[in-house]
Amino acid sequence: MAELLLEILSEEIPARMQARAAEDLHKLVTDGLARNGITFEAARSYVTPRRLVLVIEGLPLAGPDVSEERRGPRVGSPAQAMEGFLKSTGMAENQLEQRDTGKGVFYFAVINRKGRPTADVLKETIEEAMAAFPWPKSMRWGANTVRWVRPVQSIICLLGGKVVPVSFGPVAAGDLTAGHRFLAPESFRVSNFAEYLAKLTHAKVMLDPVERRHAILSGAEAIAAAEGLTLKADDGLLAEVTGLVEWPVPLVGSIDDSFMDVPAEVLITSMRSHQKYFSLLKADGSLAPRFVVISNMETTDGGKAVVAGNQRVLRARLSDAKFFWDTDRKHRLDSRLAKLAERTFYASLGTLLQKVHRMETLASALAAHVPGADAADVGRAAYLAKADLSTEMVGEFPELQGIMGRYYALNDGEKPEVAEAIAAHYSPVGPSDSCPAAPVSVAVALADKIDSLVGFFAINEKPTGSKDPFALRRAALGVIRLVMENGLRLPLRSAFEQAHGLFVSGLSEGSAETAQSLLDFFADRLKVALKEKGVRHDLIDSIFALGGEDDLVRLLKRVDALGAFLASDDGANLLIAYRRAANIVRIEEKKDGKASDGALDAALLRLPEEKALAEALASVGPAVDKALTAEDFAAAMSALARLRRPVDSFFDKVTVNADEADLRANRLCLLAQIGGVMGRLADFSKVEG
Repeated sequence: MAELLLEILSEEIPARMQARAAEDLHKLVTDGLARNGITFEAARSYVTPRRLVLVIEGLPLAGPDVSEERRGPRVGSPAQAMEGFLKSTGMAENQLEQRDTGKGVFYFAVINRKGRPTADVLKETIEEAMAAFPWPKSMRWGANTVRWVRPVQSIICLLGGKVVPVSFGPVAAGDLTAGHRFLAPESFRVSNFAEYLAKLTHAKVMLDPVERRHAILSGAEAIAAAEGLTLKADDGLLAEVTGLVEWPVPLVGSIDDSFMDVPAEVLITSMRSHQKYFSLLKADGSLAPRFVVISNMETTDGGKAVVAGNQRVLRARLSDAKFFWDTDRKHRLDSRLAKLAERTFYASLGTLLQKVHRMETLASALAAHVPGADAADVGRAAYLAKADLSTEMVGEFPELQGIMGRYYALNDGEKPEVAEAIAAHYSPVGPSDSCPAAPVSVAVALADKIDSLVGFFAINEKPTGSKDPFALRRAALGVIRLVMENGLRLPLRSAFEQAHGLFVSGLSEGSAETAQSLLDFFADRLKVALKEKGVRHDLIDSIFALGGEDDLVRLLKRVDALGAFLASDDGANLLIAYRRAANIVRIEEKKDGKASDGALDAALLRLPEEKALAEALASVGPAVDKALTAEDFAAAMSALARLRRPVDSFFDKVTVNADEADLRANRLCLLAQIGGVMGRLADFSKVEG
């Protein structure tokens, strides 16, 4: 058994492409081996900013012999069909077999192939993989016709220590590679992965991304602790920096005090997005005037020159940020709204300024459903929510939209509640994001999301399959969280219809159609939102199927009560009885060609069991209605449980399909009433199990 070592050394691979590239190389090569019947014991891939590496252990030196059988045309088929089959198999007609398949006599070709040398298969597979490699972006270099993410410098391809003659453009595989670009650029030879890894480490290259990530994180945390500070957690930045260095060396630098009056979010964002620096925090969580930079170099001066250079660059960056901060505050936030008329929200949905006006009206109306929300404050916050999109700071750092609006609103003397709502109205943007709880913030966040959902649904720009370019699934989940986590009694249908009425004419769907489409969409999103909590999707379906339920808080109370009811013996048995009754009624109605929905004739109730069931239904129905009106769903389920014994007795003693037609029809009506009473609580036909 042999080991494959493949390394593709190139210019720097963008950090965002590295993890996927390692996965793609692993899959393309191992899939190619599998197609040729070659098995192996283990395969691992690695990636650094300059190299893609694949190691496969336990490879045979040759693939197994393969026997393949192909069915050809029917005996007596046209000569053209026979010629095509012979050409595809490479066989002569006298080499074929004739077999009777029961559907005629057909030609069969049995093709036996000797196993190919693994080196030949690897050469073919790796060259095909490199030629078809799915880089998001690739390039040609020099006069070459092949494409790669960056110019390829060398390839190692060794099977059992011997070079596999892979070639890609002008580069032929060998056993030579190089270490760190600056610290150890000299070439060296390798014969296997163990030697490769040892020499690479000696040449200042940390091959394993997991090891580099740990070195960066532990080094940065150690520096922070030495300064009496803590490292600001940032998994995204950590992943990106891991893809930027081959030999991480954490260093600490200082931020000039003159910049510390700029909002911390601005400083953190500037350092993160432009310089890839980690921020450090004081004990109280505020930003410290320090940062951690991950160098790709070891220097004789302990990194002093590297730190000084980074501090010089940072001063220039933060000078720009401070200029934006000082310039933006010279103008009131509301003075920037006019510029939003120059920005299109979406082609069929008007400008951003029009969206602001819709949000202002809708948010003020929604405030009535948010306890503690002042309509005037809500309207003001909605009016100013998008104004910071016209500021210099948000133009430079779009990720600070909302956050900067809060700072500028406070600077203008707006109420703190209004300022906080401006910052929070985009939230929640994902399952890990906190959900606004302040009343004004909740109302504005709802208005923003509902406006977008209604607008895009009304012009038929709905999510399809895995495509959701306008993040409407996220917006719907945001509305669900805002409603559920704040216990809002918000009638969604009327909110959707009101939002629809605020748009200009030309929407493809009417108000009612859009509202219903969104309610169906929300039903699906609600299942997703509740899945992690263990709530059964069929119970949600059974409540939604009743129609007219658009209050999520009430719906979830009904779902909880239904789940508890079905978990009881009475509920489980009554569900079985419901299905039995529903099946009988459905079958007999199909035979009769008419519905069993007539009035029950008390004079035809002959047996004690059918009389008892009729009396139970007559008393349970009003009790259920009363409980539903009071939204006491547990009491409604409890009332329903009183049907269990009379229903069981009815099925034990009563023959539904009696010989007398009027008696049979009356008993079918009685069974239909079971479904009618139970159907006031939920559509039990949707319940599984």
